[in-house]
Amino acid sequence: MLLRATLRQGLQTLLAQQVPSAQLTAELLLMHILGCDRTYLYTHADEEVPTQTLQQYTQLIAERATGKPTQYITGHQEFWGLDFEVTPVVLIPRPETEHIVERVLELAHGQGYNNDASLRIADVGTGSGCIALAVASEFPHASMFAVDLSPAALAVASRNATRLAMPERVWFLKGDLLDILLTPDLAGTFDFVLSNPPYIGRIEMNNVQREVSAFEPRLALGADLERAEEIYERLFPQALQVLKPGGYVVVEIGYNMRETVVGLLGEDWGEIKVVPDLAGIPRVVSARKGRP
Repeated sequence: MLLRATLRQGLQTLLAQQVPSAQLTAELLLMHILGCDRTYLYTHADEEVPTQTLQQYTQLIAERATGKPTQYITGHQEFWGLDFEVTPVVLIPRPETEHIVERVLELAHGQGYNNDASLRIADVGTGSGCIALAVASEFPHASMFAVDLSPAALAVASRNATRLAMPERVWFLKGDLLDILLTPDLAGTFDFVLSNPPYIGRIEMNNVQREVSAFEPRLALGADLERAEEIYERLFPQALQVLKPGGYVVVEIGYNMRETVVGLLGEDWGEIKVVPDLAGIPRVVSARKGRP
């Protein structure tokens, strides 16, 4: 079968199963099998596809048709211009989470820090390590502490650090929120606490896409939470303990959580700002420890 026909067959299968972004998915899976870019697909459309390659592609298309995310099939997702390994033990990094990295850069530069600053930063619920490693790529002299409850997720994050040539730039630690950093030596020493925490909650889980609810790790989504805001209720007081005066907490929030999360910050925080994503949805909340 010609490459053109192979791609068309994959597309038709995905369309029949109402898979979102079917054209892009069909291309990405074929690019993955062939180890090529999109240009190659269309400049070599009349090439014959080997039988084994066709069989592999058909299998991947069938997997995607079940709802399994493309990123878990290919094992990769780009974030902040970096290529991350992803497996079903970690959340898939999403473009809107890049607003956390953008906000850190904005705040650090606003405080007069340049990218060579020796900042101390904690990333809570690191998952694939995408936030910690993206920030580390911008601040090569920062001390990064990335915490997660899941040993399996920490293994993926550690592999990503090695793949991105940053194995000694981030400390990966097993722990619940900031518990492991609440020590006399570390308390009050951090410039930033960052987190994309679980915030969907048990009730909201029924309203998310099949690709998310059925395939992404439920613990990381927040399925064990009775209320979506529970994590923030625990995280903010701990962040106050580990941050230095004037340090910042920067967190991602759910689409309908702006008022709730801002309300949880209380009088110990100042300079509260809510940053929308490109769709205009409130996505990131930042706040400064103490008031001017």
